[in-house]
Amino acid sequence: MSFFVDSVIMFTSQVLFFGFGWLFFMRQLFKDYEVRQYVVQVVFSVTFAFSCTMFELLIFEILGVLSSTSRYFHWKLNLYVILLVLIFVVPFYIGYFVVSNIRLLQRQKLLFSCVVWFTFMYFFWKLGDPFPILSPKHGILSIEQLISRVGVIGVTLMALLSGFGAVNCPYTYMSYFLRNVTESDILALERRLLQTIDMIISKKKRIGATRRMMYLRGEDQNKQTGFWGMIKSVTSYPPGSENLSLIQQEVDALEELSRQLFLETVDLHATKERIEYSKTFQGKYFNFLGYFFSIYCVWKICMATINIVFDRVGKTDPVTRGIEITVNYLGIQFDVKFWSQHISFILVGIIIVTSIRGLLITLTKFFYAISSSKSSNVIVLVLAQIMGMYFVSSVLLMRMSMPLEYRTIVTEVLGELQFSFYHRWFDVIFLVSALSSILFLYLAHKQAPEKNMTI
Repeated sequence: MSFFVDSVIMFTSQVLFFGFGWLFFMRQLFKDYEVRQYVVQVVFSVTFAFSCTMFELLIFEILGVLSSTSRYFHWKLNLYVILLVLIFVVPFYIGYFVVSNIRLLQRQKLLFSCVVWFTFMYFFWKLGDPFPILSPKHGILSIEQLISRVGVIGVTLMALLSGFGAVNCPYTYMSYFLRNVTESDILALERRLLQTIDMIISKKKRIGATRRMMYLRGEDQNKQTGFWGMIKSVTSYPPGSENLSLIQQEVDALEELSRQLFLETVDLHATKERIEYSKTFQGKYFNFLGYFFSIYCVWKICMATINIVFDRVGKTDPVTRGIEITVNYLGIQFDVKFWSQHISFILVGIIIVTSIRGLLITLTKFFYAISSSKSSNVIVLVLAQIMGMYFVSSVLLMRMSMPLEYRTIVTEVLGELQFSFYHRWFDVIFLVSALSSILFLYLAHKQAPEKNMTI
């Protein structure tokens, strides 16, 4: 009876997660598109539901909710379903919708979709060869074979996003990095933009007037033919006519300049608004957060470097280790085990909520940036693939943030993976991503004033 009640709780929560994923799909991702393929919506919602269920099981593990046998069963069921979706269902449908957009392959969509899926499986399987992610005793069809490869892709993605976010967050929040933009700078740029638009309009009027004059004179109907006629039409112009190709080139150059000026004007307005916002109480709060995250970024880069150089992986979760150091330093009586459990629960909860929220925001921005009516289904499936791999890898890495007694069942479910490799790999990719982001933002910030001065 206990197992039945536990299963009802788990399946009810999965239905709620599925409904939230369905609403997010309809209200955010596809609010500007007509939903024609409900299978895409179902696959996305199922991936979201089982991804969130893994985080739910992590919290249940710390709180001791449900019986241990029920948790173990649902861990296994959840992992098998999410791996089935990520490795078999989503790649097949990505290939199917890609092939559906190619007219030449319309008659053999199923065949070419299978070819795309087999190609994905080949590269997915070869991905595990260079990495020491498995114990030699694992069979070719074991669950460890699949989780290990999904983990490599997901950890790489997490490290890239974390490295960029750790650098971009203080750069975005801190008012120190804002350019000094005045109202006169904006007015001067807008004046030049209007002048450029006036020049485009006048040149297009000249083109229209010239074409009308040529039409009235019958030049379009009585052009000379042959080689010499073509040479003459290029090198000489009748009285009152102009070189239309030359004027059109000037118009194209001015239109490109107007686009650049418009983007720069929008950028200056946004910077001016950020300067005004930074003077408010909320702006000062985010400015403080920017300094805090900049310190965290430096600390994280230093720790990643130390871990890589000395090949170091933590044995104790950060919460327990931090409490032990504090208690030993202050010399007070403190129940480390009791408080580490509760603080770990809060920490894991914060990580889960911020991970889900941050990833959904990122996916929404990415979808709006590159989607179209034809590619939207493929992009949603790719985002579902990224989301699933991201969350599976989060469980791999969050295992280290849990006290030792709560890692046991997670380790049993995931199998005998080389967990230390994933932490080292995360540190390497994080360091590369953070340093590359620092270089990119430095060059962008250094170039911005120069661009302003030339305008």
